[in-house]
Amino acid sequence: MNHFLTTVGKAISKLNPNEVRTQSERPVHIGLAAVHEFRQAEMRRFLLADGMTKDRMLQSAEHLHQISPEVTIPQFDIDLWEEGIPRPKHGFTFYPSNPQRTVEQILEQKEDLGLALARQFPAFRPAVVEKIILGICQENAMFAAATSLPGMIPGVALPLAVGEFASDTAFLTMNQMRMAFMLAGASDRHIGYREQKSEIASVIAGAFGWRAVARECVGKIPFGGGIIPKAAIAYAATWVVGKSLERLYSIGYGYTRSERHKVYDVGFERGKQVATKFLEKARGKAAS
Repeated sequence: MNHFLTTVGKAISKLNPNEVRTQSERPVHIGLAAVHEFRQAEMRRFLLADGMTKDRMLQSAEHLHQISPEVTIPQFDIDLWEEGIPRPKHGFTFYPSNPQRTVEQILEQKEDLGLALARQFPAFRPAVVEKIILGICQENAMFAAATSLPGMIPGVALPLAVGEFASDTAFLTMNQMRMAFMLAGASDRHIGYREQKSEIASVIAGAFGWRAVARECVGKIPFGGGIIPKAAIAYAATWVVGKSLERLYSIGYGYTRSERHKVYDVGFERGKQVATKFLEKARGKAAS
């Protein structure tokens, strides 16, 4: 217990929620270029979605600006054009029949603005939240696999980041906390250890259970076969944390015990696929 808390504490010391807070609170200004007034109104309704608090809506509305469709140079962080009118290369088209297409194109090219966009404009939130959860789940699954590879596959060296932590559990727990900060930022919630003390406590408490199961996987299954379930467990545990936080921040409460089991099963299957591909790639490198 003491060793676990010590290693987790050292890992947590590497986390700075202020960095996530600064990134998510960065003001994002969006220019709206439209020939027809009703199209510009559509853009504003899309960006200022229902469910926003009055204060947030007023703040976000101040970051929306009308621009002339004739402009050819960037005006704001993002310039959004009415569909069907010529736009410069730097601009993005608003597709009223498929606004998700607009979201995907913006996030693909403006990835650094993802947290801030999700915080200020809920239309971006689902896509950003999903990307955060999937990214952290994959990182944790690959990390869990990597810590077992040297003893199983000769010639495979650990990534540099692995050696910086006393245990894979410490890294995975730290990464889940980082995810909690990012999800809070994307969901327009307060960020920090004190502000998220209940969420952080849940992450640490959950680590005790899945780390014991994960350790057994490598030792009991011969010829490195335990790497896949170990990595899948890391993915599934992180998936449950991420999806639970997503639900908590969106509707105010998390999953029931039975729902968590179902979410875990989904994450485990996803994790097995990620781990299998990673292991095949690692074995291929070792063979060559």
